[in-house]
Formats: sequence, C-alpha cells, structure tokens
Amino acid sequence: MFKRSREKTESVDWGNGTSDRLLVEGDGLGFTVAHTVVRAGTVSRLQYANHLEACYCIAGSGLVESRDGGMRIDLSPGVLYALDQHDPHLLIAGEDEDLELVSVFNPPLRGDERHSLAPTEFSSY
Repeated sequence: MFKRSREKTESVDWGNGTSDRLLVEGDGLGFTVAHTVVRAGTVSRLQYANHLEACYCIAGSGLVESRDGGMRIDLSPGVLYALDQHDPHLLIAGEDEDLELVSVFNPPLRGDERHSLAPTEFSSY
C-alpha cells in the first residue's frame, strides 16, 4: 500500500494541457491513473494505438467525438467515456474553462509520454 498526492507528481505537458501521472508502469499495478487537464478552447486529435483508455470528467465541459463524427459524447462532471477499440478521436474542451479528467490507461504508461499534435493527423503513443 502507498499514497501519492497530485502535488507530489511531475506534471507532463502532453500538448493541449497537462497530465499528472499518479500511477505509472514503474509502480507495478498494471495500469496508469492520471489527472488530466485539457486547456479551454482546444481541440486534440488523439489515438492510443498501444493503450485502452477510460476518462471520468471531474470539472469543466467539452466533448469527445469519433474520427468520422458518428459518435459524440458530451462531457460534464460525472460522465465517463471509454476508448475500447484504440479509437481515433477528437477531444474538445469547452471555450470557457479547462476540462479536467481522471484518465486510466491499460497497459500502463511509462509516465513521460507526450503527444505530437497536428491539425490533420491523430497523435498516438
């Protein structure tokens, strides 16, 4: 058993926000837990080719949308979305405030990963 607070983690700038990686691969639990902040007004084109991800919204608002626009999930506190097919997606933060998520990755992240965001491609790690 151990304890780790967000204030004691290194904040990683992942491209359009920050990620405080609370649990990582080196912790040996088989998954990552991160406190993710998505900057207000940003659009992030993302895909996790090597990880499955679930995100639980704890503050702010926004939406996650499939690459083809066929699926769209409005995000607000209390809403969870899961990317169970290595789905390419757009993560869009509301205009007025940052979107805050608790993100879980399986298999776990090393902890230093960052996105290379581009307007026409999906960033992956």
